[in-house]
Amino acid sequence: MTVLLPTWPLDREVVVVKVLHHPRTTVFAAWMDPAALAQWYGPAGLTIETHEADLREGGAWRFDMVGLFEGEQRRFPNLMRFLEIVPNERISVDYGTSEPDDAHRFRMTITFDEQADGKTVLTLRQLHPSRERRNAVIGFGAVEYGLQTLDKLASWLGR
Repeated sequence: MTVLLPTWPLDREVVVVKVLHHPRTTVFAAWMDPAALAQWYGPAGLTIETHEADLREGGAWRFDMVGLFEGEQRRFPNLMRFLEIVPNERISVDYGTSEPDDAHRFRMTITFDEQADGKTVLTLRQLHPSRERRNAVIGFGAVEYGLQTLDKLASWLGR
């Protein structure tokens, strides 16, 4: 019997990877604790204000990223809807705003691969609705912001 695996269109994908010096159970726990997420999630210079945190399959995390942008205090609304949670292995979410017709919503999958030395390779994959949208988010800094987020996670884990 032939098994067809789903394809993942690379021209719509953004991938960010970080090796963390902690076991995957610890890294995964940092993603599943709303108080922890609010401390480390998001790019450098932004803080998190949580409005709703139901971190389970079918649940949602609704939050604002808040910080100075071009000299003004700005608020960036975000919504993650949790589609799949496989403890210590994978989290899949739909990520966008709380607008029901958010045309820029994307799928984000976070995987936690434990290494023999107790470190964890965390891979964050974003699948955007179109190649054009992927190119737009790369253009405004999504890769750098993703790396900053994972650097903040590493610092938080090392505290």
